[in-house]
Amino acid sequence: MENTTIEVLDTNLSIILVQRIAIIAVFAYVLSHTQAFRLIFKKNTTAREKLILVFIFLMISIAGTYFGIPIEGALANVRDTGTIVAGLLAGPAVGTAVGLISGLHRVCLGGYTALQCGIATLLGGILAGYIHKQTKPKTPEWITGVLTGVGVILLSMGLIVLFAKPYETAVSLVTQITIPMVTANSLGIAIFMIIIHNAREHQTKIAALQTHRALRIANVTLPHFRQGLNSISAEKVAVNILSMTSAAAVAITDLERVLTHIGLGNDHHAKGMPVFTKLTKACLAQGQITVAQSKKEIGCTVSSCPLKSAIVVPLYCRDELVGTLKMYYAHEEALTALDIEFAQGLGQVFGTQLELSALQHKAELAAKAELKALRAQINPHFLFNSLNTIVSFCRTNPDKARQLLIELSEFFRRSLKTARDFITLQEELEHVDSYLTLEQARFGDRLIIEQDVAPDTLAILIPTFTLQPLVENAVKHGLLAKAAGGTIQIVAKLTGNHVEIAITDNGQGIPPDIREQVLEPGFGKGAGVGLTNVNERLKAIYGIKYALAIHSVKGQGTTVLLRIPIDAEVVVND
Repeated sequence: MENTTIEVLDTNLSIILVQRIAIIAVFAYVLSHTQAFRLIFKKNTTAREKLILVFIFLMISIAGTYFGIPIEGALANVRDTGTIVAGLLAGPAVGTAVGLISGLHRVCLGGYTALQCGIATLLGGILAGYIHKQTKPKTPEWITGVLTGVGVILLSMGLIVLFAKPYETAVSLVTQITIPMVTANSLGIAIFMIIIHNAREHQTKIAALQTHRALRIANVTLPHFRQGLNSISAEKVAVNILSMTSAAAVAITDLERVLTHIGLGNDHHAKGMPVFTKLTKACLAQGQITVAQSKKEIGCTVSSCPLKSAIVVPLYCRDELVGTLKMYYAHEEALTALDIEFAQGLGQVFGTQLELSALQHKAELAAKAELKALRAQINPHFLFNSLNTIVSFCRTNPDKARQLLIELSEFFRRSLKTARDFITLQEELEHVDSYLTLEQARFGDRLIIEQDVAPDTLAILIPTFTLQPLVENAVKHGLLAKAAGGTIQIVAKLTGNHVEIAITDNGQGIPPDIREQVLEPGFGKGAGVGLTNVNERLKAIYGIKYALAIHSVKGQGTTVLLRIPIDAEVVVND
């Protein structure tokens, strides 16, 4: 008869305790959707955040005590659920604190099992915290929680049997409550851990979506930030962010002024205004992300401002603070940890884009300086060779020498007058004609010039002093060694989106053993330097695929072929 009574009590007690666990589980589910509970997911928590977690789990643990069922002067309860979950999820410090306080609370309630239960609760918090530490970075699964719960409950029952008095009453109590408490607490821990697991999975999915969105924004804004941080690029970037996020307004500033403000509040957060909100000033002063969850924290001086919360992210370029990215929202307490991480990630991406823009600008300046240097090398080289030709006429034909000097001065007058990086093909051919006039004065009938230039190519822009060094190379290296001289042929025609220009001579050709080296920087001398410089300039301007192509047969002649893209972006400075 006594065994039957215990079985009935066992069954009823299990049902009652499971009902208590159901209440705690509902509370846990609601709590898991609050921002405070997301502190569990943080890798590093501050002392304040640890205190928040201690408070949350302590309330669950104490509630488990008050939900207990009085039996023979003791309590059958689900207190250990909160303590064990605290240690498993939040770590040793939180688990120990919750176990200590909830254990002391149980001792203060009194009863002949109070001390033993309080000690077991403390040890449960310590053990769960130790398991958390050992299983990092792998989060403990629900089965780990269940096994821990079973161990702690059995430890508690063992302490009661060993130390509670009278012994017979302690044994009777343990016989009645062990299975119900193991069942209820294990179930409670399992449910709690599953809820946390699902919440973590949900957070992971949201984070993945945020990352995808950030990458999309980064992809869209990259072309804009290539211009650097200015009002034009800032406005384009802000428009894209506003259209791709839930923000009510997006603003970008430099260190002093608002570069753009798109969305709500643009009537007083206007482009060109000095930075005036205390939130933005704090971000610029500290160089760190600042967050406002209320209108007051934003610090806007306009009382009717519709902006109620905001994130301000510092923008850095090469470790130097250059401005801020601001994302505003129309509701207070609208920002979650993921929103803040998302904004911070955008700030880092934009900082990288600004650095790339600065590096690109620096590279462009370096390339332009290099082109100027190469061009400076070509001009004196041409002058040197032209003067040598004129010198040869000074004694034999002074009038001819005078005529050639006039031609040379006219050539350089045009060069100085149109000191541009790019000129039309027609202008470049005029330079070539001036050069050939000087060279024909020296070679006479030995130098024959043939031109076949399509009229629709004459207006196309090409780099200055591109053809003259190639023609000079053909004359000096192709024809000079031939007693009978030869022919220089210049052909230009359109092919698709390119103009193809070929300089051909029927001279001595290039020996096979140096054919692969003639375009290498530092190889050759005289006109060969000009050939190399032209090649390097074309590669610097248009890319390596626009390098010169040389076809040569020893004893038969050489063709130098170049292609110029007619849709390339070039800047002509008059």
